[in-house]
Amino acid sequence: MDRSLFLARLLGPTFVAIALGMLINLGMYERMIAEALHLGILFYLSGLLSLLAGLAIVNLHNRWQMDWRAIITVLGWLMTIGGIFRIVLPQIAIGVGSTIYSGRTSTIVVALITGALGAFLSFKGYMRRA
Repeated sequence: MDRSLFLARLLGPTFVAIALGMLINLGMYERMIAEALHLGILFYLSGLLSLLAGLAIVNLHNRWQMDWRAIITVLGWLMTIGGIFRIVLPQIAIGVGSTIYSGRTSTIVVALITGALGAFLSFKGYMRRA
């Protein structure tokens, strides 16, 4: 199977599940995000996992074609950079995270973007003929 399709089939449903979880359990996710921003070990672990996942994607899929596959590459690089940022500069990263997740509206917007991206990748991964 093509790596792009494989990664789209992994990331798409995962993003959709995350988005649905965020929208259905909004208050709980807001509390979890706030806790993660204040508990150093959770923030560090999220950076470590993001770095590992991002590096795996970048090493398997560093394609810069001008089509939907570039989204997977960009996600891999964003995850890598975000993970490094959280590990190396945690105070700044916590400040950025606190700004992004400062209210209910921003959490909903993040969930909707994540869901749309997940739906798009799921469609490309499962509905596209290889």
